[in-house]
Amino acid sequence: MMQLRFYPYILKLSHEFTVAAGSRSITPGVQVEIGYEGFTGYGEASMPPYLGESVESVTAFLRQVDLSQFKDPFCMEDILRYVDGIAPGNTAAKAAVDIALHDLTGKLIGLPWYKIWGLNAVSAPYTTYTIGMGSPEVVKEKVLEVAGRFRMLKIKLGNGDDRALVRSVRSVTSLPLTVDVNQGWHDKYKALDEAAWLAEQGVVMLEQPLPKDWLDDLGWLTERSPLPVFADESVQRLVDVQRLKGVVSGINIKLMKCTGMREAWKMVNLAHALGLKVMLGCMTETSCAVSAAAQLSPMVDHADLDGNLLISNDPFRGVQIKGGKIVLTSAPGIGIVEA
Repeated sequence: MMQLRFYPYILKLSHEFTVAAGSRSITPGVQVEIGYEGFTGYGEASMPPYLGESVESVTAFLRQVDLSQFKDPFCMEDILRYVDGIAPGNTAAKAAVDIALHDLTGKLIGLPWYKIWGLNAVSAPYTTYTIGMGSPEVVKEKVLEVAGRFRMLKIKLGNGDDRALVRSVRSVTSLPLTVDVNQGWHDKYKALDEAAWLAEQGVVMLEQPLPKDWLDDLGWLTERSPLPVFADESVQRLVDVQRLKGVVSGINIKLMKCTGMREAWKMVNLAHALGLKVMLGCMTETSCAVSAAAQLSPMVDHADLDGNLLISNDPFRGVQIKGGKIVLTSAPGIGIVEA
């Protein structure tokens, strides 16, 4: 029988992390293990504030999960349909079970999931590295700390003098930039003006510039913007992908939003079928969840898989970033080992 175990874990950020919605220096998490015939699969739930989950809600959900009723861990569709049906929402909790189950079954097969899916590790993209908000001096320091390690940076806007922050970044680097507004702008005309100015500053992508439910305004902006517009908060699960066709240029898929690897796989395929580009993102996570997401990376257009690089107490080793490029390991499952 499969045995589910879980325990809280606090992720400590190397720097205070600030976005349009607020600041934090820690992120609560729950580590999950599924044991079966001497093998252990690892999973993780990370709960940034906007997901609305907590250690208490995740652990309460996980206490309801009874995997002993399933004799075969490879019946993943049945198992994950059962987990999803326990209660609505709880996407990070569900993702933790999904990731652990994928890790377990990959270990039983003896292969990493990118190989099981038939993906070529060489096709994994370069990842951005995220620079949170702060004073111009602090932002410059953060950029200089990672000089030479990445080919593209991601900066957070939407909470103050955005142009001053961009200028401070530009004063110390000429790298291409992506911009994530986290719903911080509330005027489509302002958003269009900012997009035009940002394009002149070497920005190559604009993520979630307007509130998540403003789909008409997002469509208006996408049609006129010199930058491709990607949805993040506007898309959570598979059911959300279809409605964004013609509204945005692409979508940002995160395991904690969509309940894990199995649904993310379906979302990537549907998005590409609809002509949408795909970015693979993450929350503040350990190498467990980031490495799980990275298994999908050879099939996406862009990646922002740096969550494990932002913390100081990672209990795992997994996916590597070399010269900014995602380098997948040959370790089975989701490709991690305990640190």
